[in-house]
Amino acid sequence: MLFKSLEFKNVVGQKVKVIEIPVLEEDSPYNFLIQVRLQSFITILYKEHRAKTCYSFKEHLKRAIKWPVYEELFNKIEIKDHNA
Repeated sequence: MLFKSLEFKNVVGQKVKVIEIPVLEEDSPYNFLIQVRLQSFITILYKEHRAKTCYSFKEHLKRAIKWPVYEELFNKIEIKDHNA
């Protein structure tokens, strides 16, 4: 599975990095879910004054979405990587 990262400055000017953002195909049923969750996660981090410098989006998803959806999202794509 491919992952991307994003780096930005929050409201107080501190650099914040979000890592392990999954890259999905356009026709994936989870594409919209990932986009919405990422946008809300970044909005929360942008407004936070005491933010850490690095966050894992994959770990955030583990807590934010239902476990069967999380497993299907990451396990299905891992199978593709092993078959490649």
